[in-house]
Amino acid sequence: MTDEHETKHLSKGKWVFCGFLAFAGLLLFTEHRAHVLGILPFLILLACPLMHIFMHHGHGSHIHHTQNDEGSDGSAK
Repeated sequence: MTDEHETKHLSKGKWVFCGFLAFAGLLLFTEHRAHVLGILPFLILLACPLMHIFMHHGHGSHIHHTQNDEGSDGSAK
């Protein structure tokens, strides 16, 4: 019975903590909405180079790493 009681207590605690986080997030959003929405255009502009770096892997060489310098007959080029 003790294990079942502790499990219910922990799950209730998780719900309380999630509710607290949701409420805190709501308060932060309503109080700082002008700051967040004012910087949003700059964040979108910053996202462009970051997406370019991380999604295209820096556009280093366009050579696939599976290719090698040998021809199809096994001789070197």
